[in-house]
Amino acid sequence: MTTEAAAEANKPAAKDPRALPDVSGLVVGVLGGTGDQGRGLAYRLATAGQRVIVGSRSADRARTAAEELGLGVRGLENAECATESDVVIVAVPWEGHAKTLESLRDELAGKLVIDCVNPLGFDKKGAYAIRPEEGSAAEQAAALLPQSRVAAAFHHLSAVLLQDPQVAQIDTDVMVLGDNREDTDIVQALAARIPGMRGIYAGRLRNAHQVESLVANLISVNRRYKAHAGLRITDV
Repeated sequence: MTTEAAAEANKPAAKDPRALPDVSGLVVGVLGGTGDQGRGLAYRLATAGQRVIVGSRSADRARTAAEELGLGVRGLENAECATESDVVIVAVPWEGHAKTLESLRDELAGKLVIDCVNPLGFDKKGAYAIRPEEGSAAEQAAALLPQSRVAAAFHHLSAVLLQDPQVAQIDTDVMVLGDNREDTDIVQALAARIPGMRGIYAGRLRNAHQVESLVANLISVNRRYKAHAGLRITDV
């Protein structure tokens, strides 16, 4: 056997992209958990059996939202939410994105941070994408949180469907971006906890801008067709 053939024979088998970790024991914090998107994600994850904490600038607002959600959800001020969570989803408005993350740098150190913020503007022509100086909201998060592991996901979900208890299953894919395979696997696994959803790896964090900006197109679809459109990736 040649040296090249021996090396090939000893090469570890490629990892099955569909084999995802067990994330059922993780505590998921949702910053912006009192807003529509964050509240919807908190509801769906808690319904799936995940331990969830909703965070807000106001501890009272967070507690009120948690009580309304039930399902064992806890409500804490943002810093406490970040501290007590294993994984943190950032679902704050774009206008407060940088300020919120800057204020939580220490609490988010060492944690997996999932950014789902979409930098958008609105005028009389409708929604349009904004490109941050760093390239995307997720890349801004990575720049502001050098001691955290940042991924991007959950951008294309309808807050209306997420919060509707009459909708048992949300048939959509979640595009997951990040620079670490273990982290993106965790995010994919969290998405898969929600009935109807799949988490699909969609590239490194540098590709987050086009994923974030696609929300402007989905808003146009929804307005034209009076729908709550999502995405499906074919042949995967």
